[in-house]
Formats: sequence, C-alpha cells, structure tokens
Amino acid sequence: MKKAITDPDVRMLASIAATLKGDYVKIDAEDPWAGSPFAWIRTQASRRRGKIGEQLIAGWCAAKGLDVVGSDDLESDRIINGRRVEIKFSTPWNTGFYKFQQLRYQNYDYAICLGISPFDADCWVLSKKILRSHVLGHTPQHAGRSGKDTFWLTVKVGKPPPWLRSCGGTLAAAYEIIRKWRA
Repeated sequence: MKKAITDPDVRMLASIAATLKGDYVKIDAEDPWAGSPFAWIRTQASRRRGKIGEQLIAGWCAAKGLDVVGSDDLESDRIINGRRVEIKFSTPWNTGFYKFQQLRYQNYDYAICLGISPFDADCWVLSKKILRSHVLGHTPQHAGRSGKDTFWLTVKVGKPPPWLRSCGGTLAAAYEIIRKWRA
C-alpha cells in the first residue's frame, strides 16, 4: 500500500521532483533500454556492475563448455581455459561510447571487455601485448596525460577502431579466440 505524504514541504518537494523527472528519466517509448533484459544492470552501482560483468562472462564461458575458475589473487578476475583474465564491463555512456575502466599493469594474460547495449552485446579479447600497444601507457584514466597506473579503453558502439577488429567484436568472435586457449 502506498504511503501518503502528509508534510506540505515534502509534498512541495515531491511536486518539484515530478517536474524534473522528465529531464532525467525517459518514458518507455523514448527509452532505448525499455524491455531490455539487461536494463536492470544499469540501476546498479558501478562496482556492482563490474561484478555482474564478471559473472556474465564467467557464466557464458562455462555455458560454452570452457573451464572457468576464480583467480587465487587480486591480479586477475578469473582463470579461463588456463589463462589469467581481467574482465571489464560497460554499457554505452550518453556519448555513445563504451568505457572500459581501471585497466592496469597487473598479472593477467588477457582482458575481456564486455559491452552491453539494450538488445546486443559486444565482446573483445585483448592480449597483454595489444593492451600495451594501444591502452596501457597510452590512455590514462586519472591525472591527465601523466596518469601512470590506471587506463581506459574507449570504444564507439558499432565502430570499434581498426586495431580492435582482430580481438573479436561479437560474442561468437570472442569465443573463437578463447576456445583456442589450452586449459
């Protein structure tokens, strides 16, 4: 049962909030996430979204018959078919880009970057060599161009840079890379 607001100041605040809502919340007809099975993920805090991304990749890999176990340290998220993997997750930012954040120089062999759009998914499997060539040391996340410990990968949804094409793109293409790893 709905509880009625009795305090006049709270009612006034609620009225103002109702007028502001349209600036921040799209009605279903305008919301590209309306009806998406992934929409609920966007309501979660950033750290929780990262964990959900890890669980999505781990569950998907396991469902595809790959060997998946948790990492025994904080340097990687999972061990998939014998490879140490860091998993990054993003939904499109308002600018139309995925931003895979907090990529670091840590002890992992590959980074799997999962991008979820309302009714589609993109997935790239990047070796440490490719990360060093294009991300680590090149695209600092903090402290401007002098940032040295965290980096991010920015990918335009539907238009990845040419160097990223060999790293997957679709889930099927990402799977073809991962399945070749020896457990």
